[in-house]
Amino acid sequence: MELASIENNNFKSLKGFFNEVARLTRFTSRFFKEAIKPPYEISTIVKQSYSLGYKSFPLVAITGFIMGLVLTIQSRPTLADFGAVSWLPAMVAISIIREIGPVIAALIFAGKVGSGIGAELASMKETEQIDAMEVSGINPFKYLVVTRIVSATLMLPVLVIAADAISLYGAYIGCNLQGDVNFHLFFLQVFQKLAFSDIFPAFIKTFFFGFFVGLIGCYKGYYANKGTEGVGAAANSAVVIASLAVFILDMIAVQITSMFN
Repeated sequence: MELASIENNNFKSLKGFFNEVARLTRFTSRFFKEAIKPPYEISTIVKQSYSLGYKSFPLVAITGFIMGLVLTIQSRPTLADFGAVSWLPAMVAISIIREIGPVIAALIFAGKVGSGIGAELASMKETEQIDAMEVSGINPFKYLVVTRIVSATLMLPVLVIAADAISLYGAYIGCNLQGDVNFHLFFLQVFQKLAFSDIFPAFIKTFFFGFFVGLIGCYKGYYANKGTEGVGAAANSAVVIASLAVFILDMIAVQITSMFN
């Protein structure tokens, strides 16, 4: 009896997982259909871009600076053992640009924006604002979902560029805590070692990171359960799933990049 009960629970869990994937697929398909149809809600997209991007900048900037500073301080002793301290600027820059900057910024973005979108849409559903928009003849999916996903897709790459630049400045500060490195020389070494194959793939994958953070946040909020518990559950699951999606997408991007390299 216990074995049958366990198998039944596993079957229900698997069935629920595939149902969730199917709903998310339909949600994504609806997004693309609504995104290409006018009106395009440009003013709302600009407003959401300010809310999602500009208001996330301080947190991303502080994280980026600390990341570059700590990475440099931690890497210096190891390179000093091999007499390769001169490689420190290039090594830190490649690590930040290729991998650490995009992923950490995307995780910060998922934590702040993903949870915010999920909680906001879930609370709007709880207070029946979405139903009121439908009654008023407004397309709530286009106004609430499409604008937020587009804004998240566009804003994360901008935040990653800013985070990379601030991280490199943090790395420069870290180099000067235990040495004396000229500002011009530091960045000359950085840009001499950086290649197009380091920058372009890292930049492109940030669009996918932003898209999935916005998509999952909107999906969890739009289909949240009724009640205050549903709002909290939507925000929490949006962060967890969006963060996991960032890691999975990054793994896929690394594999594709390594194939071409």
